[in-house]
Amino acid sequence: KGVVHISGAGIENPRIYKAKKFACKALKGRGGMSGIRIIYAYYEKEDVIEFIEIYFKGDKANEDKQRIIKYCSSKRKSTGKN
Repeated sequence: KGVVHISGAGIENPRIYKAKKFACKALKGRGGMSGIRIIYAYYEKEDVIEFIEIYFKGDKANEDKQRIIKYCSSKRKSTGKN
């Protein structure tokens, strides 16, 4: 799968996803297997995507769950939503 839902962070809204198959022109010959990972939040009701994190799989095995939790909690504070 190219995009997977990230669960286990205790966040239901927004839904958090990881894009795994991400092609990059600078990494010639690797196609969608660049090792680049993009973490983003998807707000279904508003149909909006917000970038959270990008990393290279060779440098870091998994997404930063603390960063995701911090992003979601700061977003809730700024919008006043729980």
